[in-house]
Amino acid sequence: MDLIYKKEGRIAYFTLNRPEKHNTMTPKMMQQFQEAMEDFRDDSDVWVGIITGAGNRAFCAGADVKSWLPFVKETKDKPWRMPNTPLKGMDIWKPLIAAVNGYALGGGGELAIACDIRIAADNATFGWPEVGLGIIPRLGGTQRLPKLIPMGKAMEIMLMGKRIDANEAYCLGLVNHVVSNDKLLSTAEEWAEEICKMAPLAVQAVKQCMVRGMSISLEEGLRLENTLGLPLYDSEDYIEGSTAFREKRRPNFKGR
Repeated sequence: MDLIYKKEGRIAYFTLNRPEKHNTMTPKMMQQFQEAMEDFRDDSDVWVGIITGAGNRAFCAGADVKSWLPFVKETKDKPWRMPNTPLKGMDIWKPLIAAVNGYALGGGGELAIACDIRIAADNATFGWPEVGLGIIPRLGGTQRLPKLIPMGKAMEIMLMGKRIDANEAYCLGLVNHVVSNDKLLSTAEEWAEEICKMAPLAVQAVKQCMVRGMSISLEEGLRLENTLGLPLYDSEDYIEGSTAFREKRRPNFKGR
């Protein structure tokens, strides 16, 4: 399988599995990724996803040109044939953590910044080299990067095809945390488990408010908070959370 998808407890794992090719993306991998994401989205028992790459050299070094070029030429006037994933706007309101273990270039960098939290190994490298090939990042890179870091730095990185290491990415706010490669997955799991201690319906509502709020006015965002937030007062999780607070114990949320 080009993509390994598994679920353990409340956490789903997505592993790009072409380590001999630096986990470069193929159309087949992206189709598998779409199917896995749909399952993750629709499974109420799974609350957080972790995306990483097989091996310790690359998260994902972009597209496999040999397989993608024919697909792009065949579908350039049929954009709907591109697999639907969070890269291309699939609505996934469950949190996604990128465990970036090495190269995150081109589409791989776009995959990382399509996640909500990025934890990088100290050997991670981010970059978007597309302009040097005569094309542009087309999986959300030009839209997401300037929302994550200052516009001037985003321009510098993309217009010059520059690469940045994990420490610079951390200083720019592009990644949340940097650890050694051997601690990367366990750290991502620790963060995922912390999120899983929270009420999942509330977590998903917060993510939706924040993501959608990036492209609407403050007034619309405040209305969205009410639309998504007020129904939570009728949830079983709110009753459990408020009861646990009064009883000074950890709540046992069910996602209902």
